[in-house]
Amino acid sequence: MTALDPRSTALVVIDLMDRIVANPLAPRTGSEVVATSLELARAFRAAGAPVVAVRVERPGVAEQPPGSELVAEVAAVADEILVKRTIGAFHGTGLHELLQSRGVQTLVFTGIATNLGVESSARAASDHGYTLVFVEDAMAALTADEHRASVELDFPRLGDIVAAADLRLV
Repeated sequence: MTALDPRSTALVVIDLMDRIVANPLAPRTGSEVVATSLELARAFRAAGAPVVAVRVERPGVAEQPPGSELVAEVAAVADEILVKRTIGAFHGTGLHELLQSRGVQTLVFTGIATNLGVESSARAASDHGYTLVFVEDAMAALTADEHRASVELDFPRLGDIVAAADLRLV
């Protein structure tokens, strides 16, 4: 069981957008990632911990592809919605300043893709000195191997890996 203080913890949900969630993913579907992320988001909000949803926009295009908005339920439960134009969620988004203004020291990550948006955001978060927690069953990638590489090789160097059922805000 991993116990976290809601006064200094935020949930960061990466790229749960309709067009990304609809991709063939592994080791779980986008719908499964959304469902688990929503359960966590509701628990975080109930405990008074902020939920930050991040979505990506392609830079330099007049119009984003269809499905570029967050899944409606994710947008509805988020305290903050940020738009990124790079792989990671920190560059040019104001995420660090937002988290600092709320006294956040620990970040809990969910999202798609494990090895891209989530990992890139986590690396930047680590550089900023945050304590990191990765909810393995609330993430997916384009392949199971890509997901596994992040979870087994990279994330252990950056923080703790947990299952959603083992996470508690106290």
